[in-house]
Amino acid sequence: MMYFTITTLIALIIAFTILFLKQPQFGKEPSDQRLEKIKKSPQFKNGKFENISYTPALTQGHSMLGILYKQLFGNNPNTSPSVKIPSVKTNLKELKPEDEVFVWFGHSSYFFQIEGVRFLIDPVFSGNASPIPGVVSSFDGSNNYQVSDLPDIDYLLITHDHYDHLDYKTIKELKGKVKLIVCGLGVGSHFEYWGFNKHMIVEKDWNETIDLDRGIKLHTTPARHFSGRALKRNNTLWLSFVLETSNQKIFLGGDSGYDSHFKIIGDKFGPFDLVLLENGQYNDAWEAIHLLPNQVLKAATDLRAKQLIPMHSSKFKLAMHPWDEPLEKVSKFYKEGEFNFMLLTPMIGEQVILGIENQVFSEWWKMV
Repeated sequence: MMYFTITTLIALIIAFTILFLKQPQFGKEPSDQRLEKIKKSPQFKNGKFENISYTPALTQGHSMLGILYKQLFGNNPNTSPSVKIPSVKTNLKELKPEDEVFVWFGHSSYFFQIEGVRFLIDPVFSGNASPIPGVVSSFDGSNNYQVSDLPDIDYLLITHDHYDHLDYKTIKELKGKVKLIVCGLGVGSHFEYWGFNKHMIVEKDWNETIDLDRGIKLHTTPARHFSGRALKRNNTLWLSFVLETSNQKIFLGGDSGYDSHFKIIGDKFGPFDLVLLENGQYNDAWEAIHLLPNQVLKAATDLRAKQLIPMHSSKFKLAMHPWDEPLEKVSKFYKEGEFNFMLLTPMIGEQVILGIENQVFSEWWKMV
């Protein structure tokens, strides 16, 4: 009787898991012609995408059980702010065509307009960075923007398909507001499954170039990370972008551990007027796939940046460090060193004027 009960329980758990993973927020794995194209990629080896360098999920000496123990029982103070995150609300719909601005929405979501063309990158406006509602909720005050606050978007760029970068609820609400979607190989399968016309989805490998409106070029470049929304990892490609206009170059970093690709990109496309790099949700245990604060400055140097905006913080708790540590540390290391670029730290919603040097922003995280 006990054997039957345990067997039945296991069967029910498996059945529930299968049904749960069929929910639309998990997207869809690449198949058919899309999968055949993926198999031709130089990055696709042994049935999955791989990084340039060997990239362990965990740094040597760490284990998942050890990390879980620290998360549950370790002393991890101040991982979420105790009061509301300060922010401002720029009216994006009132921007003039000649305005060239960048606006950060917290974590890795941002908007910018350059030469009259509007870009939206990795938008997450649902207030949740997980397929399970309420599990990874945004900090109070960090989710003031919604899809309804956006003007029509010319180009939606997705660096990879993790939930804190590709949000099902947000993407569904963007239908009808976006002209073209650009993403890595395989990521288009999610968009097609969610009802987007396949002709408005452009999937690219690393080291490709797309000609956009008004002579703007978008280059797809490597990153050191991983992908996957359900049980299977690395079946879609993660990437970074280089945006090149008539008079500016911008690096859109996405998620990445430190590696040689930053210098390769800097040597090929640099110097960059603006570099956007992740700085947050890091840990020594997964150093290969996320930058530590000192590595953010090193990567910006490799890229030959003129200005650096650190992101991937201040909205979600996805690591065990204090919520304000990423900005505090990168600012401290910047002040202690000698760098040939400006560190910009806008608060959520604050305008950064593109092409203008010596902009100064407050250390707003110290107000919390």
